[in-house]
Parts: sequence; C-alpha cells; structure tokens
Amino acid sequence: MLDMKIIRQNIDIVKNALKNRGSVMDLDELLEADARRRTLIQEADEFKARRNQFSTRIAKARTEGLDLEKEKSEMRSISERIKTLDEQIREADEAVNRFVLEIPNIPHESVPVGKDEQDNQVVRTWGDKPEFSFAPKDHWDVGEGLSILDFKRAAKITGARFTVNWGAGARLERALINFMLDVHTCEHGYTEVLPPFMVNRESMTATGQLPKFEEDLFATDGYFLIPTAEVPVTNLYRSETLQGEDLPLKLVAYTPCFRREAGSYGKDTRGLIRQHQFNKVELVRFADPVRSFTDLEELTSDAEDILKKLGLHYRVVALCTGDLGFSSAKTYDLEAWMPAQGVYREISSCSNFLDFQARRGQIRYRSPESKKTDYCHTLNGSGLAVGRTLAAVLENYQQPDGSVEVPEALRPYMKLDLIGPIG
Repeated sequence: MLDMKIIRQNIDIVKNALKNRGSVMDLDELLEADARRRTLIQEADEFKARRNQFSTRIAKARTEGLDLEKEKSEMRSISERIKTLDEQIREADEAVNRFVLEIPNIPHESVPVGKDEQDNQVVRTWGDKPEFSFAPKDHWDVGEGLSILDFKRAAKITGARFTVNWGAGARLERALINFMLDVHTCEHGYTEVLPPFMVNRESMTATGQLPKFEEDLFATDGYFLIPTAEVPVTNLYRSETLQGEDLPLKLVAYTPCFRREAGSYGKDTRGLIRQHQFNKVELVRFADPVRSFTDLEELTSDAEDILKKLGLHYRVVALCTGDLGFSSAKTYDLEAWMPAQGVYREISSCSNFLDFQARRGQIRYRSPESKKTDYCHTLNGSGLAVGRTLAAVLENYQQPDGSVEVPEALRPYMKLDLIGPIG
C-alpha cells in the first residue's frame, strides 16, 4: 500500500500514475476523509491535554482538601468526549485504510506508458525459433496423441480447465519441478521452502490480492487457496524485522496454485495455458531498497536461465503502465515461443513491488549502519510456471511421428531421451 503521507504530499503524481494505469479512483474523496481524520485527531489531542491538566489540578486540590465536585464533573465530560472522538478516529482510520488498500502501486519512472499489452516493449530475445519439416501441433494435441495429457477425464472428475497427467506426462511435470528447484538452489543461491497451500485473509491482504481481487480466489472455511507461492512465502516475514546484512534474502518454493480465472471467460479454454490448478516454482526476494532494481535484474536472469537450459526460444518484455499488475512498480514478462500457434506466451512474470507489500505486511529491515528500521522491498517471479513450460516443451520438441524429444537438461530426471506414444 502507499503511504498516506506520500499520497497527500504528491497527489498530482499519484493521480497521474492512476491515469497511466487506466485506473479510475476519486482521490479527492480520500483526501477529504484523511482531512477529517486528522481534524479528529487534533481535537482528541487537545482534549487529552486538557484531561492531563485537570488530572494535575485534581491531584493538587485533593492534597489541599478542596472541593472537587466541579472538577470531577468537568473531567467526566472531557473523558466522554475523548471516548467519542477515539471511536470516530477509529472509524475514520478504517475508512481511509479501506480506500488506500484499493490504490495500486505507482509505476517506476522506467516503465513505458501505455494502455495495454500492445504497448509493452520487447527488451531482448534469446535463441532461435525452431524449424519444422511438418506442421507443428498444439501442445494439447501432442499430449493427447501420446496419451500423457487427459483433459476429458479431468473434466469428468472436476470440471473444465483441469488436466490429468499420465505416465511420461506426470514424469515430465515432476522432472521440470525438480530441475527448476535444483538450478535455483544449487546455482542461483536460493533457499528452498515448502509453505502451506492455504493462507488466511491477512496474508492475502499483505501481498495485494485482497480486498480488490477476491473474486479471483478460491475460499474455504475462512482460508484461501493460494494463487501463487508469492503469498505464503512473502508472508513468512509479515510483522517481522529482518537484518539488513542478510539482504537480499532469496527464497524459492514449489506449490500448486489455484485461480478462478474470473476475468478470462472464453480465453485459452484448451490446453495448459489458463488452468484453475497448476504447478509453479516461485522466486521471492526481500531486498535493501537501495539495490532492489539490481535484484529485479538478477531475479529475471535467474528465471531466464531455466529457459536457456531447456533450449526454449523466448523474449523479455517490459510491461507498460496499463498492463502492470496491481502491486507492481515494474515487471518483466518472459514469453516462450509456441510454434503451433505462432505466438509468444507468458511463462514467467518478474516484479519489483518496492515497499508496497512490505508496508501492507509490516515487513521491515534494520540497517547495519544506522541501526534504524524501515520497510524493505519485495520482489518475486515465476521460475517458472511448470504447466506452461511443459506445454512449451511439447510444442518445441515434437517430432514428425508425434513423439517428443526430451530436452537434454531433463534427461537425468526423466531417464528418457524420447517420449513415445506408449508413455
């Protein structure tokens, strides 16, 4: 969340940021609520000062044996007024806080201004598009042809936008997860953590999913199924103070993820691209504000390394203001080439949230030099989305006979060089 003081003192900057994001919010209403809250606080402080003065006078009068009835009556009146003001302040605080929780982060100055994904900017590409002597099939046709992906039985036992992996398909999913975790922990210096897959409302609020995006979440018995490991991993340090010398703190987690995909009706209804349940390996960093954008470049490079090792052609795209996520100040998307459709598909999203999440979750760090505490910066990125990576492997490594060559990096995990029709 944004600091109310920053909003108050930089209202034109915040309004322009909302405009660039395509967000419509009446910040004047917020300023009025904040002004009322501050007026109430000032009035309460004045009455509390008077109460302190009366307390001193009453104590003195008691030692001198004077009549205290008038003072006591006025004291009771002041106390009642303070009680009323404190309740009004509490209500005003809640109103301001509810409003501020709905305001998205301010895009960093380096983020391109634009309306939607059409205005995103390609930063770089890696590798070459594969060439085929035949018309490449979509990954769902490849998977069904090999009997390793089963969408019909998944729909029978659950519903649309679910899948069952069979045989080599299940092994490929597991191999990708283990491969990603091994690279990030052994080569990139991340500490692996296996968090709960359900979280409470406070955790969802801290990372920015609540209150704005509740319709996108699956809820049960007061808990929420996580949409990404970003939520539980970031909240590991909610209401805690980290030591500055330990930053950047680098964590990686594999989890299943659950999303309603409420706003995607009719989009990507086939295949693995937009499922209600999917696996993901997530990278999370807690960073010193001075170097958090260096951390963003490093985190993005760590995610890219997985694609390079798998030999998948991809591009890095800087999201424009209109396509930026609610909590993010800057985001790079990694998009893998899908030859059957002839398009790039997002396979990772790497973001710097500055202190937006840390302020919501009260995550601080203590400077080793000054010993003072302040909010740290949080970052995360997919390292990678496993189902989408599996889809990219099936499409890019398919053979003329319908089999799929196993990328060399995965062969020690798969114990296979080729996925054939038997699976």
